[in-house]
Amino acid sequence: MPFWGLMILLPRWQWTEKVMKSLIPIAILAAVYLFLFIGSLGSESAAALASPELSAIAQAFADEKIMAVGWVHYLVMDLFVGRWIYWQGRETGVWTVHSLILCLFAGPIGLLSHLITGAITKQWGKGNDSTTETPQTEIG
Repeated sequence: MPFWGLMILLPRWQWTEKVMKSLIPIAILAAVYLFLFIGSLGSESAAALASPELSAIAQAFADEKIMAVGWVHYLVMDLFVGRWIYWQGRETGVWTVHSLILCLFAGPIGLLSHLITGAITKQWGKGNDSTTETPQTEIG
């Protein structure tokens, strides 16, 4: 939640930019995901992964270990997409607050919102005319 708060409430603060340039928050969550994923492997979870049927997947997600893996998966991917929305908005001047809030709670809807907002902004010519390079991502 602190990363979302920075992007939504303090998007131009120097510390927000510094934190969001780094991939460390996403890497940490991805490592937690890997740990939980390995810990959740078993015959039932393997069967659910092997069977693309919704009923098998729903049954697997009834297991708390597998649900934790799914939850962290959403956290990692939504933050990754939210970070992209943040930097893309900074680069183009497109307003992102609404899309970031939507992405926090429903990632794909937030992404769609940002794509639509970007298209409308481009059509009406209200973004930054200058193209600045996207900040280099830092691992550390």
